[in-house]
Amino acid sequence: MNDKGAFYVGDRTRNESYVDYGADVLAVADGTVVETLDTLEPNTPGILPSNDPVLAAQLTVLNVEGNHIVLDLHNGIFGFYAHLQKGTLRVKKGDRVKKGDKIAQVGNTGNSNTSHLHFHLMDGPSPVGSNGLPYVINNFDYVGQVSPREIQHADDYLTGTFGERFPSPQPRTNQLPFAWAIVDFPANSRPNPLTPTE
Repeated sequence: MNDKGAFYVGDRTRNESYVDYGADVLAVADGTVVETLDTLEPNTPGILPSNDPVLAAQLTVLNVEGNHIVLDLHNGIFGFYAHLQKGTLRVKKGDRVKKGDKIAQVGNTGNSNTSHLHFHLMDGPSPVGSNGLPYVINNFDYVGQVSPREIQHADDYLTGTFGERFPSPQPRTNQLPFAWAIVDFPANSRPNPLTPTE
């Protein structure tokens, strides 16, 4: 969202109006690309494909997460990035990446009604055949919080302004923010690496 708490500015039916659409997606650690998909067209904002009979019939296990990248981060840990913008993937299967490399841009593909990045760690290369792994973010600023009630009552475009911001950011280390936390990363730092937890 922007500093005013809005997810989009302007025409809510255009992906380009959403403040995160096209944002850079970065590699969280050194790794090797083991899977990509970069063929799906963007969705129209406000329409969740699984709720539309025509679009739902087109969803499969292979495309439900949209255009995506799977990175082998070694030691049985894989990173999964989903709902990426078509034509922005900078990597292909077999490529090696370094922490902080730009690998794609945020999009609105697969079973998604607005642009966003879905990311998680898992114990295998298959997004649907693996278990999620816990992790923490090494360094971020906790800026505020959106209440679950705000999201629950929002329309499918996420119209309005959301969240309460603190008077000053609260630096956090080695934590994973709760759902709907508003976080920021220091502008002068490298991308924040993730650390798996036991």
